[in-house]
Amino acid sequence: MPYLVIRHKVQDYKNWKVEFDQHGTMRKSQGCKGGKLYRSSQDPSEVVIVFEWDDLGKAKAFTQSEDLGEKMTEAGVISPPEFSFLEESESFPV
Repeated sequence: MPYLVIRHKVQDYKNWKVEFDQHGTMRKSQGCKGGKLYRSSQDPSEVVIVFEWDDLGKAKAFTQSEDLGEKMTEAGVISPPEFSFLEESESFPV
């Protein structure tokens, strides 16, 4: 299963989160299967999102979409986003 990791800073987390949640329908239509949201313990304006995707090509296309760029601007993203694409290698116990 492919994963998309996005890291960026936001101006106001509460406002950003509203926009992020509203964008969920668009993500789902592009192949997103959900994920996890993290905030830095040292800088709460830094957000890391780990999305599970159904197809690596769709995940890459999503990051290059005009829609995502516009939504990030509207949501108050204040740093260039960092995108990473991962493929699960294995699971392991503690």
